[in-house]
Amino acid sequence: MRVHWTNTAINHLISIYEYISHDSSVYAQRLTEKLINRSEQISIFPMSGHIVIEYESKDIREVIEKPYRIIYRIKADQIDILAIAHSSQLLK
Repeated sequence: MRVHWTNTAINHLISIYEYISHDSSVYAQRLTEKLINRSEQISIFPMSGHIVIEYESKDIREVIEKPYRIIYRIKADQIDILAIAHSSQLLK
């Protein structure tokens, strides 16, 4: 199944990279690559993530790539990455 990154999720990834790169551009690059690679794994096993408790919808799920939550929506033809949130952050 195809993985599509929403603009919101892309902006989250860029913000994470920019924030971490102030201390280490190498670590920032590694982390963003891990997040992207983890999102690609979702395409193989879309139901592997658990339901996001803030939404309680079977089509909105998340996987953890510590310390971040990759939140996605399963559609018939693709998976939309909706957000990348720090695990201590509550969703609105």
